[in-house]
Amino acid sequence: MTANRPYLLRAFYEWIVDNNCTPYLVVDATFSGVKVPTQFVQNGQIVLNTAPSAVGNLQLANDAVTFNARFGGQPFALYIPVGAVLAIYARENGAGTVFTLEEEEDEADIFSNALEDDNPEPEPPKPKKASHLKVVK
Repeated sequence: MTANRPYLLRAFYEWIVDNNCTPYLVVDATFSGVKVPTQFVQNGQIVLNTAPSAVGNLQLANDAVTFNARFGGQPFALYIPVGAVLAIYARENGAGTVFTLEEEEDEADIFSNALEDDNPEPEPPKPKKASHLKVVK
């Protein structure tokens, strides 16, 4: 099966916008392929307002999030691989979700372990580590 992150990202984005809130993305700016204005990166992350009124040509595709925005009055075309999206939340109340790398790695490990062992029953998932993210309001 394909990764569920892009589907969840689209669902949370729509839910936040439908509730008249402002969707913010937390992005790992060190992730391979990320194109964001580096002067706004803090501690390897950038928080982006993705409200329809703040961005242009927003595309929430299965492989990447792309849009145009202005930073300090200067236009910028952003490219964010879906794997670099760490969280999506509503600015007004913090409602949203945090994505972790462990989720995708655990799913891949379970699948590969089942294949290697020729065992139809995958091993139970490993406990997940707590997130290092803080919700910024």
